Amino acid sequence: MTTTQAWILPAGEPDGPTPGALVPGEITLPEPGPHDALVEPVLVGWEGNCYHAVQRSPLDIVRARGEERIVLGNSGVVRVLRAPAEPTHEVLREGDLCMMQANVRPDRYGYGRNGAAFGYDAPGTIGLLARRTVIPGQCLVPLPRDTPHTAEQWAAFSIRYVTAWANWRVAYGAWRLQLTEEDQAFPYVWGWGGGTTFAELTLATLRDGADSTIITSHDHRMALAKEYGLSAVDRRAFPDIAYDEQRRDPASKARHRASQQAFLDAVRDGTDGLGVSIFVDYLGGSLLPATLKALARQGVITTAGWRDGLKTVFVRAIECIERHQHIQTHYARRSEVLDAMAFGERRGWMPPPVTISTTPYEDLPALVEDYAANRVPAYFPLIRVNR
Repeated sequence: MTTTQAWILPAGEPDGPTPGALVPGEITLPEPGPHDALVEPVLVGWEGNCYHAVQRSPLDIVRARGEERIVLGNSGVVRVLRAPAEPTHEVLREGDLCMMQANVRPDRYGYGRNGAAFGYDAPGTIGLLARRTVIPGQCLVPLPRDTPHTAEQWAAFSIRYVTAWANWRVAYGAWRLQLTEEDQAFPYVWGWGGGTTFAELTLATLRDGADSTIITSHDHRMALAKEYGLSAVDRRAFPDIAYDEQRRDPASKARHRASQQAFLDAVRDGTDGLGVSIFVDYLGGSLLPATLKALARQGVITTAGWRDGLKTVFVRAIECIERHQHIQTHYARRSEVLDAMAFGERRGWMPPPVTISTTPYEDLPALVEDYAANRVPAYFPLIRVNR
């Protein structure tokens, strides 16, 4: 049996789990099956799902898997140490650098299901925050030969750019089902700032000629957006836009209305008075009321995540009359991973190097703490597990 170092997340207490912490330890790897590869993770993404897992919110993912402890990590780049004896997809070779695609137990059409993400909620999987692990070959896609892009860029691409690609296909398709190019030549696409949103907005501009705007409160992100063909709106101009139904005092309600109006004025000015065609919303929660009001008729609100809002409430009658389409996707199927990688390689649709940070393996707890406190300025925080 082979043992290896890992950052381990223990299960929380069964009644009312509190946020957890990663602890260093040693784990035993299973023997690879005929379709499995033995790999060493090189660069691993610290993703939103990792954050949720450590926070044990909305659930204790360790207990949900029926285990006492797990190893997280479902995005990044790995090096093949021992290739599968019986390949199911591409032929892998010792030394190959591969991008992780974590859809380990897809449905009959290839899409991910609940409990099917390697290194997150799929029981029995050992994620990339181990020095070595065993991965089904179907979850590995070799990096393009002679790619001009770095391993860091491909590691950052792994989940967020693939998610953006798959989500945008559905959102743009839904919008075009109602409005032809004769109706409206291009969409106005807006999004609340974040790494996957940045990926999706730059894709919308590059692939479909969208007029795209990111909303952020960081000066360096506004400058970056403009460098990559996006417009930027400063979220600090409407500080009380988040709706809090618990705060009913007149002063709070007045501040909220003023912030919402400032936001809608910015939308009107930035969309030629039409409203947002497609709103990329990976936050939800208290921002949803303003987001829906910003939509044009026949507009689309699209998401593949729930950082701040697991549940949403809206008035169905209004959404029907406005012909708003609500799109929800979850990661991608393998063919979409390949398409996204091919487009990224061909058109240079990749995470800019300045948006990537790399943390040494031994310093991971500091990154976890900073991420939870919103102190990580980079869109794409990575951990270097092996050289």
